[in-house]
Amino acid sequence: MTILPAIDLKDGKAVRLSKGLMESAKIYSDEPLQVAKKFEELGSQWVHLVDLNGAFAGTPQNLEQIKKIRDNCNLKLELGGGIRDEETIKMYLDLGVDRLILGSIAVKNPAFVKEMASRYPIVVGIDAIDGMVAVEGWSELSNMKATDLASEFADAGVEAIICTDVSRDGMMSGVNIDFTLAIKEASGLETIASGGLKDMEDIRRLLKAGIDGTIVGKAFYEGTLDLEQAFRYIKEGK
Repeated sequence: MTILPAIDLKDGKAVRLSKGLMESAKIYSDEPLQVAKKFEELGSQWVHLVDLNGAFAGTPQNLEQIKKIRDNCNLKLELGGGIRDEETIKMYLDLGVDRLILGSIAVKNPAFVKEMASRYPIVVGIDAIDGMVAVEGWSELSNMKATDLASEFADAGVEAIICTDVSRDGMMSGVNIDFTLAIKEASGLETIASGGLKDMEDIRRLLKAGIDGTIVGKAFYEGTLDLEQAFRYIKEGK
C-alpha cells in the first residue's frame, strides 16, 4: 500500500478543509515546501498536491508553490485541482509533475479523460457524497453514481482512481473502506482511499482490506498519525 501525504494549497499556503468547504480552511503552514521536505524526511516517496483555488477557478492558481516544491525536493508529485484541458496537463508535466488528477472533467467529458489517459500519466479523482459524484470543488452534486463513473474508466489506461468520501474529508472519522472497495471492484484499477483517515488503526484496516493506497492529510497535521511509524508499518509490517 502506498501512503500519499497531502498538501492542499490555498492562497499559497498549506491548509486543510473540512468536508471540502473553502470557508473551513485551516492554515497549517505559510511554506508548503517545508511541509513537503518534512514528508520526504519521514520516508515518503510521494506528495499529493491539490490546488484548491484552481479547483474552483478551473485554472492553475498556485503555480509558484508547486514549482518550489518540484525544484527543491525529490518526491514524486501527484497534482489535482482545476485541470480542464490538455494545455494545462502538458504545462504541469513539463514542470516535472509526475502524474495529474482529473476530477470534475471526468464527469463532464469522460471521452477527453480517456484520450488524455492514453497519452499522459492520469489519475481519475472521484469525489462522492452519499455515493453520488460531487464536482467543481465539491460545490455541486451530479446525478451520477460514483461506482458507475469508476466503471467508465475500467479499460481507459488510467493509472489509478482516488476516491474521496466528502462527508469524511478532514473529519478524521475513519476511512470509508466499503466505498473504496466498491470503486476498486467497479473499475478494476488501483484505488486510493481519501477522506477521514485518523490513525494507525485506519492504516491497518486499509492494508488488511487490500486497498492500494491512501491519502493522509489532517491526521498528520493534527498529530493523530505518526507518519514515520506508518511508513515503517507498511514496509516491515510492524
